[in-house]
Amino acid sequence: MAARAKTGTRGRVVPVPDPTYGLRGKDDVTYWLVLRFQQLLTDGVLKPGARLPSERELAGKFGVARSSLRQALKVLEVMGVITQRVGDGSYLNSDASAVLSVPMDFLFLLDDTSVQELVEMRLIVEPALAGRAAERATAADIALLKQAIEEFESSEGDRVKLVSADLLFHRRIFQASGNRLSGRLFHMIHRAMLNMMMVTSRMVDLEHTLRFHIPIMEAIEQREPRQASRLMTEHLVDAQELILHTKRETQAKQLDDYFSGALAMKSRRR
Repeated sequence: MAARAKTGTRGRVVPVPDPTYGLRGKDDVTYWLVLRFQQLLTDGVLKPGARLPSERELAGKFGVARSSLRQALKVLEVMGVITQRVGDGSYLNSDASAVLSVPMDFLFLLDDTSVQELVEMRLIVEPALAGRAAERATAADIALLKQAIEEFESSEGDRVKLVSADLLFHRRIFQASGNRLSGRLFHMIHRAMLNMMMVTSRMVDLEHTLRFHIPIMEAIEQREPRQASRLMTEHLVDAQELILHTKRETQAKQLDDYFSGALAMKSRRR
């Protein structure tokens, strides 16, 4: 519908424009909501560190369904703009304005980054960040890591939820390292990481990834930086091998298809 309706001061029904009219789907609505948050921060209506209104209030103010709002809030959480606390609501992070000052297209699109380049960079950076997290993580950081694992465990059968929880787990390690620049780095590469996780999630079951995530979280909680770093390296090497396996399978299939087509053509010529 292009418009809804409300009752005017004299009892007349007045059409209210639907702000999301013309958007093609949930992704477009999510993108629009993220841009609205960006504008509210820029205008000073929302302040970093502040608690957001309830989902019901926000959905009403934006004129969208609560399901669309939840999706947008999840994107904002993965980006590092907000932190959602179970039973306590959502809070804007202290660096929310800086995150959203980066052009949205850059945050959403890093499709030209090769998987190999991404894996190499992650192997250089993430084990060190996991070690730092083991040294610096606060009780709140540990609680958020555990929450990400709980979300992962409850994602059985929902690959989108699974990948989202996987990405969230890694973001919280970036965050727990206590280095603000590492947070900026995550915002720059999270789309490429998401694409990589979409591939690996098709190849292994939920328990496979948990066998890496849980020990990493425990090493961070127990203040064992070397262990956390080593386990993160093992996790990323495993992901790299899955990606290489997929690449080899794809190449082998392409060769099979080529030779099968060549033989069929040769037979027809006879």
